[in-house]
Amino acid sequence: MSTARIHPTASALSSTIKHHLAPNLRPPTNGVVFAGGPSHLRRFGTRRALTVAVSSSSAPKRFEAIVKASVTVPDKLGDCPFCQRVLLTLEEKHLPYDLKLVDLANKPEWFLKINPGGKVPVVKFDEEWIADSDVITQSLEEKYPDPPLRTPPEKASAGLKIFSTFIGFLKSKDPSDGTEQVLLNELSSFNDYLKENGPFVNGKEVSAVDLSLGPKLYHLEIAVGHYKNWTVPDSLPYVKSYMKTIFSRESFVKTRALTEDVIAGWRPKVLG
Repeated sequence: MSTARIHPTASALSSTIKHHLAPNLRPPTNGVVFAGGPSHLRRFGTRRALTVAVSSSSAPKRFEAIVKASVTVPDKLGDCPFCQRVLLTLEEKHLPYDLKLVDLANKPEWFLKINPGGKVPVVKFDEEWIADSDVITQSLEEKYPDPPLRTPPEKASAGLKIFSTFIGFLKSKDPSDGTEQVLLNELSSFNDYLKENGPFVNGKEVSAVDLSLGPKLYHLEIAVGHYKNWTVPDSLPYVKSYMKTIFSRESFVKTRALTEDVIAGWRPKVLG
């Protein structure tokens, strides 16, 4: 989900979006705050914190990540796959961060001052706020290249159309309109790709494409299962194995949305 288009280069860390987002703004002290992720929580009034192990003495200062809050359970992550993509990147790179949850149905004034467009995720690099999951993850890769998550350009489009075809099938009211077959075609193509190149998009190691595609497949599994009584067929074993592997990673388990939030999030699109 994007708010402002920013050229995804290293200069984004210094220029970012000053003309769109106001720097040096922080949520009120009674805001819900997680440090490092939504586990091992310590409560201090309405503040919560956790300590994240830092692998290097030269590690950066803690990032601030603003993401969607759950609509079903207080103080839990919401169902935004783009927010999870950013959190997965921070987790996989072992970068410390404070997590701030925003109710997108009732956006607080401090958030709208930071980001008038009202979209998430937004991450603070030093004293600059950066919007758009593409820009955020690319900036993280450029400034903190170890461990590397960059996907080679020739592999970056693997599974690219799965999310849009999933949405088309999910919203469809006509079983004979071909949207199911379009989704199956995309999944079959991805299955063939993984058979030759897997287990991940870039081979043996997880990369940026996996961290983008994983949350979308998670939404696919839950939403079409609930609203369509549909599952990825057993005839696509490499896709099923890929999903199981991604979903079981520690970083994914820590940052995934609740099932009930995914169901609630897609309800307006399904029911109209």
